[in-house]
Amino acid sequence: MTATASSVEKGESLLNTGLTLQAMGVDTIVIRHPHSGAPHFLARNLTDVAVINAGDGTHAHPTQALLDLYTAQSHLGDLAGRRIVIVGDVLHSRVARSAVWGFARLGAEVVLSGPATLMPEAFTPMGNPLARVSVQSDLDLAVRGADLVMALRLQSERQHGGFFPSLREYVRRWQVNEARMGLAKSGALLMHPGPMNEGVEVSTSLAHGDRSLIEQQVTNGVAVRMALLYQVASSANTGT
Repeated sequence: MTATASSVEKGESLLNTGLTLQAMGVDTIVIRHPHSGAPHFLARNLTDVAVINAGDGTHAHPTQALLDLYTAQSHLGDLAGRRIVIVGDVLHSRVARSAVWGFARLGAEVVLSGPATLMPEAFTPMGNPLARVSVQSDLDLAVRGADLVMALRLQSERQHGGFFPSLREYVRRWQVNEARMGLAKSGALLMHPGPMNEGVEVSTSLAHGDRSLIEQQVTNGVAVRMALLYQVASSANTGT
């Protein structure tokens, strides 16, 4: 259901919508919401329904992180000590926030790269909450020795100011292309959570090349989310 096709359009609150769905006997609510914290709010206030966060504002996207971790592990094995580079619009990316915590938790070295204006304070050297996370604005330096490079979408719909001089400048400095992947480890892999602005964040030939795991991410996302729904439903039925 979408807000425009529900009672939300008539003024119903998120809580009332959740309580109504709970009263209908649903087992699980999967929610994607423009406001950070909305899934947590529902989970706190609903007693008989499991809540899965499918992306909230610029805060988190846990299921995307799970499928990204699974995809990376299926190709690289143990992620401890691996160098993972995440490049692009980190500031507006809920995907990046979840991925950073996930990769770092599994022992990977995470390097964030992109315009300084698109880097949140939490991931700058002065306020970095994770010892394994660093910031390197020069992508050519960031990708050296990388095992995997993940490009992020430029979220123009959330950008309301001049975060970088021009799209041409962004492509020149932060596009993931063949030349830059040549600086990474031999056989380094490419990921992108999608949707992708092909030719902007990633060069076209690289996006469809042998190093790209982009389509595998989509395929793995189906299995990972099926497993999550199964796990949540099973726990609800057993009372755990």
